[in-house]
Amino acid sequence: MLILDGRPPHPMINQLSSTEISVEPRTTSRRTFLSLAMGVPVGAALAACGSSGPTPTGGGASGGGAAAGKATYWYLSTQPQEGIRTASVDRFNKANPNTQIAATTFQNDAYKTKIKTALGAGQAPTIIWGWGGGTLRTYVQAGQVDDLTPWFDQNPAIKDRLFPSSFGAATIDGKIYAMPAEAVQPIVLFYNKKVFDQVGVQPPESWGDIMELVPKFNAAGIAPFSLGGQSRWTNMMWLEFLFDRVGGPELFGAVFDAQKDAWSNPAALDALTKVQDLVKADGFIKGFSSITADSNADQALLYTGKAAMMLHGTWTYGSMALDGGDFVSGGHLGYMNFPPVEGGKGDPSNTVGNPGQYLSIYSKATPEQKETAKKFFATQVLSPDEVKQWIDTGSVPIAKGSESALASSKDAAWLEFVYGVASNAKAFGQSWDQALSPTAAETLLDNISQLFQLSITPEEFAANMNAVIGK
Repeated sequence: MLILDGRPPHPMINQLSSTEISVEPRTTSRRTFLSLAMGVPVGAALAACGSSGPTPTGGGASGGGAAAGKATYWYLSTQPQEGIRTASVDRFNKANPNTQIAATTFQNDAYKTKIKTALGAGQAPTIIWGWGGGTLRTYVQAGQVDDLTPWFDQNPAIKDRLFPSSFGAATIDGKIYAMPAEAVQPIVLFYNKKVFDQVGVQPPESWGDIMELVPKFNAAGIAPFSLGGQSRWTNMMWLEFLFDRVGGPELFGAVFDAQKDAWSNPAALDALTKVQDLVKADGFIKGFSSITADSNADQALLYTGKAAMMLHGTWTYGSMALDGGDFVSGGHLGYMNFPPVEGGKGDPSNTVGNPGQYLSIYSKATPEQKETAKKFFATQVLSPDEVKQWIDTGSVPIAKGSESALASSKDAAWLEFVYGVASNAKAFGQSWDQALSPTAAETLLDNISQLFQLSITPEEFAANMNAVIGK
């Protein structure tokens, strides 16, 4: 079992393929997309799959009931991410002998259960690691995490050194409740250059181009798009981009803000119709609804030339580099941001995916513990040492000014592309099944599957989703 630190972690995620990297699922982060490609040993990733219980990493108490001045911090145990997190805690403790942090690690599913229980019992850690979005909203509504807006206002330099787009999933009702951290993983449009040369066509520059390419690839016996549709969340990425490109980030923002009948917005219905137009035109590989993404079968279709394009997360780069022969190393993999939709309101620079991971401060921690947490945020989260570690494992940290370090990597062109997409995005939409509540997310995934199978209409999809807004 491998857990990837890249796609958003959703409780419905299946076991991941052994060819993928350890990421906090789909995690979801869905993955730390380049760990294997950058030479991280498979054994390091597998090491995370032992006991699901907590492991104290820095000694001391592991829960919220530590001594008044000793802060506590829980986070995931997958490697190499765990090593980076632990190193930051160790650096902090070495520099601050009188204000220590006791760290405890958990496997992904165990962590989600443990943190929910601890919050309910009033025994949560000082620093709460998470994914932002819908889960963070539930913490805020229950009064379980502190509003960090005043702290960021008093420390503008800390906020300014992070990607502006990373704050979206940390912001609830206009206030910041989490410190953005770690790495970014946008969704991008991959394509097989050899297949495009074979058919004699160019990468799409608009939605119209996509629809025009579909019959050309089909005529050549090549599927226009690979899609692991059985996994459901892969289908979701198409809607995330189409909603943005057609209606702008405000379109899904209305859903996130629980506005009544937000899914029935004319722009939303337009986006839902467009994706069904693509299905009806045979835009996806035949039998896509029985193909799983967690087996990397969708990636194999791309690098073997059976499909021309694939919309997927940046975490797939590492798997394709490892399993695809010379597909990546030989320069046959192309990639681009999703193209604009004619007449749409969304800025072409916008992206979707995982804008970062998030650290909140438990509202019931002592004043001393809270000050320790803020000092940790200010001095160690995405410090130069930590930034280097993220890059060395093939990730793009959400810190500005890391271009020179990316340029020295063997995958410099790729990492600089990801950095550019993330840092230049005017809006970075969080993956919907992370942004929504667990109840709404499961309803979403079920209805997206039906939408792609053409078993419900756009209007039926909208009605079904309107019924769970705010739940």
